[in-house]
Amino acid sequence: MKRSSAIRRAVLATAAVALVATGCTAQAAGSGGGKPSAPTTGASSSASSSATPPAPSASASASGTATPDGKPSSPTPTPAAKALMKDGDENEQVRELQARLRQLDYFDRAPTGFYGSITAKAVSGFQKKRGLPETGSVDETTWQRLLGMTKKPTADELKPSTSNKLDTPDARCMKGRVLCISKESRTLAWMIDGRVVSSMDVRFGSENTPTREGTFAVGWKAKEWTSTIYHTPMPYAMFFSGGQAVHYSADFAARGYNGASHGCVNVRDRAKLSALFDQVKVGDKVVVHW
Repeated sequence: MKRSSAIRRAVLATAAVALVATGCTAQAAGSGGGKPSAPTTGASSSASSSATPPAPSASASASGTATPDGKPSSPTPTPAAKALMKDGDENEQVRELQARLRQLDYFDRAPTGFYGSITAKAVSGFQKKRGLPETGSVDETTWQRLLGMTKKPTADELKPSTSNKLDTPDARCMKGRVLCISKESRTLAWMIDGRVVSSMDVRFGSENTPTREGTFAVGWKAKEWTSTIYHTPMPYAMFFSGGQAVHYSADFAARGYNGASHGCVNVRDRAKLSALFDQVKVGDKVVVHW
């Protein structure tokens, strides 16, 4: 009996060792080395399900732009409208743009035909007022809106001889016949009873030889005159305060505001001043103001 029991125990021990050596213990589902066991219920089932990649979102599926990990890609940006005119352009269409903007008081100088920062700022202002994207460049929408609000510029509007914007007339200029001269805007306005008949750019004296301010009258006129002090020509001179006069200046026409007079009021548009000279009479008022 004792021998039989010992033999039986030996057989059982040998069988147990064989089971361990062949890897016949329970395997995790899907592990390598053999067929996966049948799925279990409970916690093990939930863990297995959570490892499955999520399906793409509805928006990603609809757009058809989902990335491999199921996330939607960034939307494609809408291309900006093509610019018809932009910074750096220089042509006659830009000149027309500036003239039209000037009609609406967005551009306060003579059209140049060059699209620079001043034109870009004027365009941005126009766009902002109309609820358009403030790009500073002119696209088709901006151009069509501007065309609809303005008239075709005249030749004088496209290439005016007077580039400075007129100042608000001084109160002393509102009655009678007056040469109303503004140092602030650097303009001369020939006015009759408060109405501007013509206007032109002017230049004044330097710090050392300033143009006097105040109310004066035209004392005398000379169509051809040469300064007795500086020996320079003073065509179409209209003297109003001692030796100071309104007159044409070839230097002003050539150099603009890079120079100055010796106290006179220089005009650079000879044709306009010639016409004005014929209209002004001795005794007409002259107002020089800021």
